[in-house]
Amino acid sequence: HFQLVESGGGLVQPGGSLRLSCVASGLPLDHFAVGWFREAPGPEREGVSCISTDGTGTIYADSVKGRFTISRDNAKETVYLQMNSLKPEDAGIYFCAAVIRPRDRDTCPWGRTYAYDYWGRGTQVTVSA
Repeated sequence: HFQLVESGGGLVQPGGSLRLSCVASGLPLDHFAVGWFREAPGPEREGVSCISTDGTGTIYADSVKGRFTISRDNAKETVYLQMNSLKPEDAGIYFCAAVIRPRDRDTCPWGRTYAYDYWGRGTQVTVSA
């Protein structure tokens, strides 16, 4: 069955960088749009970024624009989230999520947890001096 596994989280100082990876198995990732969500103390997971099935469409939360970059390597069944200039408010558990999209391959569902069918278990990001 289809699974997602995140990695790359850790402790970093403010201004530092991390690269998160989301590796898929069980089905070809190139059938799926993928999103990254963050869970911090609060009521909901919030959308951080998403990338379309064909990789041409990307969306970012306003708070991370210019600092984070989402990308995918379908040959490696992996989606990345490069996070630069990290701030304490970026901390939280980061989840990747996927939804199969045989059509609308150039868009991704933005920020809606219910739009995604598959979820990883998350990776912790801590930003602290």
